[in-house]
Amino acid sequence: MDIILPVGISFYTFQTLSYTIDVYRKKLSPTKDIVAFFAFVSFFPQLVAGPIERATNLLPQFFKKRRFNYATATDGCKQILWGLAKKVIIADQCARYANDIFNNHDQYSGSTLVVGAFFFTFQIYGDFSGYSDIAIGTAKLFGFNLKKNFATPYFSRDIAEFWRRWHISLSTWFRDYLYIPLGGSRVGKWLNVRNVFIVFIVSGFWHGANWTFVIWGTFNAILFLPLLLSNRNRSNLDTVASGRFIPHIKEVFQIFITFLLTMVAWIFFRADNLSHAVSYISKIFSSSIIALPEIRPFNMFLYLLFFILFEWIGREREHVLNHRFFNSYKWFKYPLYFILMALILIHSNSTPEEFIYFQF
Repeated sequence: MDIILPVGISFYTFQTLSYTIDVYRKKLSPTKDIVAFFAFVSFFPQLVAGPIERATNLLPQFFKKRRFNYATATDGCKQILWGLAKKVIIADQCARYANDIFNNHDQYSGSTLVVGAFFFTFQIYGDFSGYSDIAIGTAKLFGFNLKKNFATPYFSRDIAEFWRRWHISLSTWFRDYLYIPLGGSRVGKWLNVRNVFIVFIVSGFWHGANWTFVIWGTFNAILFLPLLLSNRNRSNLDTVASGRFIPHIKEVFQIFITFLLTMVAWIFFRADNLSHAVSYISKIFSSSIIALPEIRPFNMFLYLLFFILFEWIGREREHVLNHRFFNSYKWFKYPLYFILMALILIHSNSTPEEFIYFQF
């Protein structure tokens, strides 16, 4: 039988679990205000796809008197605009090509399958981080501060840094409520390895009871393992090229390798089943990988080029349009806002794509 689950169940389940555990650990006093509690559980901006909020951060905000703040509201509008741009201009347009290539992978060359994996890599990032930006920006309009959920993860220099920057609210949830209670890194090396594999595999199960998600989680654990065994899993805690615009050659190489490994992992995440994933990857490593891709949309690559540039400029800020580069000159920022809105309107006329994380 097909079971219809309530909207956002995995997100508000984790929120209420964190409340219960924090109360049990005496990190939080239980609230006696049932309205505030259920407002925390069902706070509408982030209800269906996060970020997963902790009661220690969000619940006390319901008891504070809030006044409209123009600066906070305009910043929220900018974040909503950038989130919509990520979703409609980047994610939905990448989805058109990624869906076609993944659904008909046996008809395309290996090089085209690389293009499909590349587009899905940006689709899932634009889709999910775009939703988070919209949720956080919407909350700001009402005087609430939600936690940052993405911090330019595709500029990570290793897989450990990637997971500190991707879906931060879920990663930190597993760290605080699963990894640390299991003993974390305070146990012996092999028990630490066990704990890491448990966290990644459970993370895979959280996305769905499908072998593709289990392999996706296991693959990420395997990528994490060399860093853990060599004690280099916390060697990149700062933002890449902090205070500089141009990264070092070593940093560029590290980012490129991490991105490629992440892209391979996303193939398992996107595939319909395990045989689909194996067939897709096998064809990539066939002789047809040297052929010219059958699908090479110039406009999409141009969008991605500007998107990557903007993300790079704003990598040390809460969101891209919060950077002073996009706010210093009226002759630049207002045309930019209008261009983004125009592109959103133009591309929203095409078939809309559901947010990927609505299914989780």
